[in-house]
Amino acid sequence: MSTAGWTLIALLWLVVAGLAFVVVALARQIGIIHERIRPAGALHIAKGLKVGEAAPVIEAADLGGRGLQIGAPDAQGRSTLVAFVSPTCPVCKSLLPVLRSIRRHEPSTMVILASDGSREEHLAFIAAESLQEFSYVLSEQLGMSYGASRLPYAVLIDGAGVVRANGLVNTREHLESLFEAQAQGVANIQELALRQQRQAGHDVA
Repeated sequence: MSTAGWTLIALLWLVVAGLAFVVVALARQIGIIHERIRPAGALHIAKGLKVGEAAPVIEAADLGGRGLQIGAPDAQGRSTLVAFVSPTCPVCKSLLPVLRSIRRHEPSTMVILASDGSREEHLAFIAAESLQEFSYVLSEQLGMSYGASRLPYAVLIDGAGVVRANGLVNTREHLESLFEAQAQGVANIQELALRQQRQAGHDVA
């Protein structure tokens, strides 16, 4: 091979080495940014329920005719996740698989879907999305009492009837953050991140 050929190969290897260095540097920066970004949590609504206070007890019947006392203490100590959804809300539909997973794999949590509007519209929604396994409640009073001014919105209530977390839940992470907040004893994940930052600053000092 000619000298020019070997020179070209050497230049190509230098380019490859340079690209590898850039990739490693970018990966490191992504890791640093990831550590600095606060965990995503449910988005707080100013008019929502206050965490740590008793949930309003609303008596309602689901579309199957079963009477419910939403927000009341549960005799078995189960938590209740009330998820406010709508047939016309694309984001709500994207969260249905997550809500199914919670219902099926979290026996200590009851999942109630809630909304308002036309009974026929919601029956069609239940049939189209195969939601027969859920308690599905139509109650304007429930939405107003729980501060569901925007959707999708969820409220997590513990077995004693106390609000443990709530907010807008646009993603799986938002929904999961409600349970993490309950487990950590904070109002939301943002509060937990702030507490950890303060603790880290205290430890450094």
